[in-house]
Amino acid sequence: MTRSGLRDLVVGIFVLLGLGSIAYLSFRLGGSSYAGPGGLTVYAYFDEVGGLSARAPVVISGVKVGQVVEIGLDPGDYRAKVTMNLDRSLELREDASASVVTQGVLGDKLVAIDPGGADEVIPNGGTISLTQSAVILEQLIGKLVTSFGGGAEK
Repeated sequence: MTRSGLRDLVVGIFVLLGLGSIAYLSFRLGGSSYAGPGGLTVYAYFDEVGGLSARAPVVISGVKVGQVVEIGLDPGDYRAKVTMNLDRSLELREDASASVVTQGVLGDKLVAIDPGGADEVIPNGGTISLTQSAVILEQLIGKLVTSFGGGAEK
């Protein structure tokens, strides 16, 4: 093999390694899917999910314990119905609460659960009844502007 051919081979190998590294990082940082045991399906109803999407993480105290499986509209009261797949070893109590919160600087949404402390446990297929909807920044700014501008007379 000539010196030029060897150099081309080494450059090709480095390019392939670079592309492989980029592919690995994109899957790793992309928050692919929950790889935990799963098996516990729980529902929560929110007035506003504010950009929450399927496969979003579900956390307790910052530790990922599941993911959002599906988000749909409840035909009865027109609230967002969020279906979550959680670690089956969890024992969420009847007074558990779920909140849609923003994670990090990029603004990704996730569901944060406070497990509660009641005696009764939410069964598989049960519902978390205490929920806090997502805070929409545009709505807060709109309320602030109208509260300052609404009382002014010309």
